[in-house]
Amino acid sequence: MTGGLFYSHPGSAMLPPLTEGAARGNTGPIIEGAMKTVLISLFLARFAAAYLLRYLNLRHLKRHGATVPEGFTGAIDQEALEKSARYTMEQHRVGLAESVYDSALLLAFLFTPLFPLYDRFIASLSGSYLVQGLLFMLIIYLAQSILEIPFSLYNTFHLERRYGFNTMTPGLWVSDFLKSLLISALLMGVLVSGALLLVRHSPELWWLWVWAFFALFSITMIYLSPYVIEPLFSKFEPLSDPGLEAEIRVMLYRAGIEVKGVLQMDASRRSLHSNAYFTGIGHVKRIVLYDTLLKQMDRQELLAILAHETGHWKKGHIWKQLLLMESVALALFFLVHRLIAWGGLPGLFGHQDASFPAQVLLVSFILSIASFPFTPVGSWLSRRNEREADRFAVALSRAPQALASALVKLACENLSNLHPHPLYAGFYYSHPPVVERVAALRAMKEPDPRRNN
Repeated sequence: MTGGLFYSHPGSAMLPPLTEGAARGNTGPIIEGAMKTVLISLFLARFAAAYLLRYLNLRHLKRHGATVPEGFTGAIDQEALEKSARYTMEQHRVGLAESVYDSALLLAFLFTPLFPLYDRFIASLSGSYLVQGLLFMLIIYLAQSILEIPFSLYNTFHLERRYGFNTMTPGLWVSDFLKSLLISALLMGVLVSGALLLVRHSPELWWLWVWAFFALFSITMIYLSPYVIEPLFSKFEPLSDPGLEAEIRVMLYRAGIEVKGVLQMDASRRSLHSNAYFTGIGHVKRIVLYDTLLKQMDRQELLAILAHETGHWKKGHIWKQLLLMESVALALFFLVHRLIAWGGLPGLFGHQDASFPAQVLLVSFILSIASFPFTPVGSWLSRRNEREADRFAVALSRAPQALASALVKLACENLSNLHPHPLYAGFYYSHPPVVERVAALRAMKEPDPRRNN
């Protein structure tokens, strides 16, 4: 599914068993203590950097949030602008509280006796290698999901409702939560079981086989998700406006794109936020428009939005992104393999030993720190694709002002931050700031209709 218009010392390579004593560090206690301090310090430094970016963004918004940006005059009044600023600031505050909460729990789990106690507890439940690995991962996932409930409830039933977005009932929230929990557990069970079997089958090359298995699984889910998973949460119907669907298909035909269906989704059952996206790949591609979007946009604006989404397919952004992600994943799997094979990984966290899945979790913690500085690289690549899709949309729809108008409406309706700090936007934003996009589109001329698109 695409993201819509807006909007992870050489040594023995043999597999450590899943029982206690699986991997024993070969570093001294002084070095281990120092490395533990370094790891915690790096994690806190990452947290501090993320906090600084939030602080800069909020300070920038407080200074400039009352100014109507160029291109938005007449589209948003002072009251709506102030509401948008309050919404962004409250989102940041809740996000910061959740980040502190998650970080404290993570450090308390990984760097205290809780971690080896949990590891040994799992080992005591079963003598099966496969069952131990499944239980280790699934119980952690279940605990994480339960611990996140307070923030999910607050965001849904306080923050989103306070700003007029939430339409979800408590019963629907519970239904979504349970279905998500069950589906994720089933999918995780398939992935973990397959991975553990491959690790045992090929102790030296498991990283390559597991990577291939995960890649194949991801592509399979892209095919199946629109027909198996998405309908469990939302209702998809043909567009209620046959004339609009005909115009969409004509536009797609000019672009050389075929889709299996053009559908509308009952997004308003949960939220009044609006969006549109392509889902699936190959012959199962579908266009999905939120019913909220259909109410907010006129026909030309809807066509311009879908022309933008078409641009992602026509320019190969989906496949390029998938290729990049899998290339990075391959390198990370190899790195995980080498760190586990080293044998000293548990000692870095102050533990004497750790099972194989426990070590995977420890490596994931290290990689979460190491990957943070590369976040703006991925964001920049995504923004480059978005700009290219905007240019394609203008050429295809021949209506740069329609896309600009649609972006203005989306930003206003969704209470988007119209004044992000440049550093924050550069680090995190997958799309160029909306004011920048609108200005670029306003500066474009209507393409010559005689040109062949």
